[in-house]
Amino acid sequence: MKLELRGVTKRFGSLVANDHIDLELRSGEIHALLGENGAGKSTLMNVLYGLYQADEGQILLDGVEQHFRGPGDAIAAGIGMVHQHFMLIPVFTVAENLMLGHEDTTAVGILNIASARARVRELADRFGFQIDPDARVGDLPVGVQQRVEIIKALAHDAKILIFDEPTAVLTPQETDEFMQIMRQLRDEGTAIVFITHKLREVREVADRITVIRLGKVVGEASPTATNTELASMMVGRAVELTVHKDPPQVREGAGLVVRGLHVLAADGTVVVDDVDFQVRPGEVLAIAGVQGNGQTELAEAIVGLQEKVTGSITLDGEELVGKSVRGILDEGVGFVPEDRQEDGLVGSFTVAENLILDRSADPAFRTAGTIRRGDLDRFARDRIAEFDIRTQGPSSPAGSLSGGNQQKVVIARELSRELKLLLASQPTRGVDVGSIEFIHKRIIATRDAGVPVVVVSTELDEVVALADRIAVMYRGGIVGIVPADTPRDVLGLMMAGETPTKDAA
Repeated sequence: MKLELRGVTKRFGSLVANDHIDLELRSGEIHALLGENGAGKSTLMNVLYGLYQADEGQILLDGVEQHFRGPGDAIAAGIGMVHQHFMLIPVFTVAENLMLGHEDTTAVGILNIASARARVRELADRFGFQIDPDARVGDLPVGVQQRVEIIKALAHDAKILIFDEPTAVLTPQETDEFMQIMRQLRDEGTAIVFITHKLREVREVADRITVIRLGKVVGEASPTATNTELASMMVGRAVELTVHKDPPQVREGAGLVVRGLHVLAADGTVVVDDVDFQVRPGEVLAIAGVQGNGQTELAEAIVGLQEKVTGSITLDGEELVGKSVRGILDEGVGFVPEDRQEDGLVGSFTVAENLILDRSADPAFRTAGTIRRGDLDRFARDRIAEFDIRTQGPSSPAGSLSGGNQQKVVIARELSRELKLLLASQPTRGVDVGSIEFIHKRIIATRDAGVPVVVVSTELDEVVALADRIAVMYRGGIVGIVPADTPRDVLGLMMAGETPTKDAA
């Protein structure tokens, strides 16, 4: 089967998400669609899958133009999609999820669950998946849930499979297993579109690479291209991917000390379970783990955003548990939240106003309850220059900036005052490679200034690049704290809950 996209254009109001994109896919190949978050990759695949309708352009299968009014039409044409966030019903079994939307009934109108079980077993045996058709999906590990999604697509005779950021929720070992599955599918003749922004994975598994930037195809690349070459295509300029740092110069002082920390969710579930660690002035502790293992709640507990917290969190000997968020920030804690648009910025406020969100009462900017606009404007222009924020000026709405520049506003705000602790949660999520380079340099500069730094990240490359020590979380607890040069396969096992050996630690 041959798939062609010709001149596909998709607009959302004034935003052109896909701008006259041409793409070709053949049976028996893995075609990687590479680009930063927001480049238009997922939008393009949603058009192909029938979730969106193109404003212009054509979709052709074996030379015949297609008009998909919804995913059902795409599935009928032999196209399957495995979404980054799985489309499974947790309380249903594997077989029941397989049947969903394609219910097969017996002559008397009863669901033919036996047929679905047989189909699951057939496909699982074919790919060595070892999946129980009667297992409840919510009880399965994330990597196995992804295989259920693949079986769902194959059960409907998909000849073309779209994988949208498929490794985002996987451990390194699960990622390696997934890439082997892709190779097996390719060798059996399946055409695969692999959407990602991870350069290492693209080079390892792709037969062809198409790079998208700002909604346009900027070129094709060979899998033999270097990471630097691919990154340059994605960003449009030369990028330094390596984080250069000297060994940490740990200073005197306790820094951040967490002891016996427990956090309960609103429903009483334990989300952080008896956590202990210390971060000394002048070092970076990176907290790694698959998303959803308590990292978010741990970070929020440190900054006072969680209500049901017991244990101790001290900063230079000062207890933070029980203080308000305002009180904790005033203690010198800089906080970069994982969702900048929800928690880090006010999109309708100007860049200047966002740069002092946590300092609006500071005498440096206010007199008798009124902000001195001249001083604020000068401060904002200095930060815009220092942090290379690409904006038309201090008065531009923060919501009008690109994701990378929005993140730079957050970073600039937090690093523009004297800090006793920097807590950066997913500091480069959804930003371009060039902004990642800049943000990493600023984090290391903060460490080198003698500030304790905690980085929470699900990107293992980022963890290894920034960390002096790595704490791995699994199901709310810390499995172990290991040196930054710990092998990736050891870190992957820890992310799956396995305690490291003494040699690894």
